[in-house]
Amino acid sequence: MKIIFSLNIFILIFLLSCTGQNKAFIPDPDFSVYAAGKTIVIDDIIETKTNVPAGSMPEWLLMFAEGGNKAVEQIDSYKDKYVFVGVNEGANFLLLNKWAENFTAEQDFAILAAVRIEERMIQGASLYPDDEYGAFFLSMVKKAYSAEYPNALKDDTYWFRKASTPEVINFFILITIDKNTMQAIIRNMMTQAYTETSPRGAQGLSVNRLRQNFFEGF
Repeated sequence: MKIIFSLNIFILIFLLSCTGQNKAFIPDPDFSVYAAGKTIVIDDIIETKTNVPAGSMPEWLLMFAEGGNKAVEQIDSYKDKYVFVGVNEGANFLLLNKWAENFTAEQDFAILAAVRIEERMIQGASLYPDDEYGAFFLSMVKKAYSAEYPNALKDDTYWFRKASTPEVINFFILITIDKNTMQAIIRNMMTQAYTETSPRGAQGLSVNRLRQNFFEGF
């Protein structure tokens, strides 16, 4: 049996403007958050945090394996929340375990949230995002990475080890936040960014469309 993990590598990418050119934009790893697909053979997992078979790992992790954050959000207990999973791996268990223990929603959640916000803006663009949205795009990116997200919760952590690479430990951190809270924060960001940048013309239309439809597919 195989499980497909879509692992987010959290990289902040500031897109440079192509002066005077409105080039057609096709989402591409060079201009978005990298997502690396890794195939995990469940029978290859030889050790888990709770000493259970891989198929008995927490439901949220199994669902994340099937379809990422949005799949976890389909679980009844998370239907009113946005789900974010932080991923790390390496050979030093003590360091990784310390990373998981020290990870706090108050200090570390912003990068998880900002990556998803940036990715949503990029997915909605038909041009390069800075052409599509103008200064609004960079303003939103900066706000997303520096924002505070009250009520975000670190719900769980988990890890496993595989027979094929026994020296590597795969760690996962589950963070959740109430959907209404998250949406209010993002709407406030968009209002501030719009006021600061005052987009006009085609860019203004794109920004207004984004503001109206942002949470569709978020």
